[in-house]
Amino acid sequence: MTSPLEQKKIKLTGPSIVTANRTWDGAVIYRTATHNWSTDLSTAAVVRASDEARTLLAESVADDLGAIGPYIAPVDVDERGRLKPGNLRERIRLKGTTIGVPALAQV
Repeated sequence: MTSPLEQKKIKLTGPSIVTANRTWDGAVIYRTATHNWSTDLSTAAVVRASDEARTLLAESVADDLGAIGPYIAPVDVDERGRLKPGNLRERIRLKGTTIGVPALAQV
């Protein structure tokens, strides 16, 4: 995994995706092959080479479509081609919002 500030350190050991949190509600989102963001892991663009990962990450940082802190995360691909998080952190994130969104104050 890597952050946008560490793009030079990209080294993949298996299939990976780009993920982030959405700025307005904290939802976990995944970069798709159609250059959009989705809350559905199954639509994430899978990269297997460091050049592909670097390009997808740079595009994700540059588009500024409400994603905060995009980074590369490992995934497992089962025999049917279904994606599953590749580590514990990503399994936890898959369950939903990972940053608290404060309630609007009553005036």
